Amino acid sequence: MAQAAGRLAALVSEVLGAPLPLRLRAWDGSEAGPVGTPVLVISSRRALHRLLWKPGELGLARAWVAGEMTIEGDLYEALNRMAPVVWRRDENAQARITLRDPRILGLAGRVLALAGPSLPPPPPPEEAPPSRRGLQHTLRGDRQAIHHHYDVGNDFYAEVLGPSFVYSCAYWADQDVTLEQAQEAKLDLVCRKLALRPGQRLLDVGCGWGSMVLHAAEHYGVHAVGVTISTEQADLARKRVVEAGLTDRVEIRIQDYRQIDDGPYDAISSIGMAEHVGSVAYRTYAEQLYGLLRPGGRLLNHQIARRPWSDESAYRIDEFIDRYVFPDGELAPVGSTVTLLEQAGFEVRDLESIREHYALTLRAWVANLERNWSQAVRQVSPGRARVWRLYMAASALAFEQNAIGVNQVLAVRPGPGGASGMPLVRGSWGS
Repeated sequence: MAQAAGRLAALVSEVLGAPLPLRLRAWDGSEAGPVGTPVLVISSRRALHRLLWKPGELGLARAWVAGEMTIEGDLYEALNRMAPVVWRRDENAQARITLRDPRILGLAGRVLALAGPSLPPPPPPEEAPPSRRGLQHTLRGDRQAIHHHYDVGNDFYAEVLGPSFVYSCAYWADQDVTLEQAQEAKLDLVCRKLALRPGQRLLDVGCGWGSMVLHAAEHYGVHAVGVTISTEQADLARKRVVEAGLTDRVEIRIQDYRQIDDGPYDAISSIGMAEHVGSVAYRTYAEQLYGLLRPGGRLLNHQIARRPWSDESAYRIDEFIDRYVFPDGELAPVGSTVTLLEQAGFEVRDLESIREHYALTLRAWVANLERNWSQAVRQVSPGRARVWRLYMAASALAFEQNAIGVNQVLAVRPGPGGASGMPLVRGSWGS
């Protein structure tokens, strides 16, 4: 099996219709491809077996997570170099992975000769089971999905997120500020958009480790309730509330947003949570938050958005993200989100795109993970650490290249006579 790299590079080039843009090193130590680029390392023939049995992104993901395929060198450069040839554009101007092309079936025999016969390798243990459509976005189904992503250990998230413990896009005044300063700026921006004042009631839906409610209570004097369905998040958030001396003003609950019944609230924040709601439940989500607000109350909905397809019925969930990162998570175009919020009764008053800010945030998280790699691996597993590194790096590039975006939508529940209570001048958020 000498010179496996040359044979494999020729096969890949034939499938892609272009030369492989990376150096390739195979399990036998042989190398092929351009010198001076990041190196794609195929350390085991099991990676080929995975692609034979599951062509496409799921097979690639399994090989990456299992450590059978990796990148030596700059991961961002490698992903950028691969993007033009591994992805093509269809009539909807959407990315489709070329390995799904039927031509790969004609090459299966040659790949098998290179890889050797094998039964299907079992998926890595970090993989979530396929979605069960009957459970999708039920109370039980959402608990299972959230457990898979968030209940992996607070110590692991501390290594990635840093002391701010905020798992959403930061707000960067410039690129010289620290991640912690940028996250505090984001929390303060949300508070100002909601026009929080002492004595008001704030609900934070999907409160994570409690950073938003802690900031709002400490700096704006509100009484805040944070809800999450992650038990590990709730445990740490409650400890942070005690340590901050804010138990008289902050309450953390393990509670689904559909079970909250103690409105009205003066303001609601939902930061990086709505991506988990799903299209089948989004109208319910919007109506529930509308019903929990007092007339004149404000909602700040901070949410990742995908680009719209010309044929929305052709949209499909990314298999890597669905199995390894956010089971049952869904991204929607921002226009769809605004429409559903207004159908529920809200008046949308402001929309701010902060796409570039998320790219900066993700690069900071990747840098944290790479710097603390040994500790992170000990706290979870090598496979899970590889999942987080790949998904965050790829997501940073997706935000930079305008493949996805993130928006803060400020909406109000109109008061009597349609009064919004909003200032006449945009940016003067206080009423």
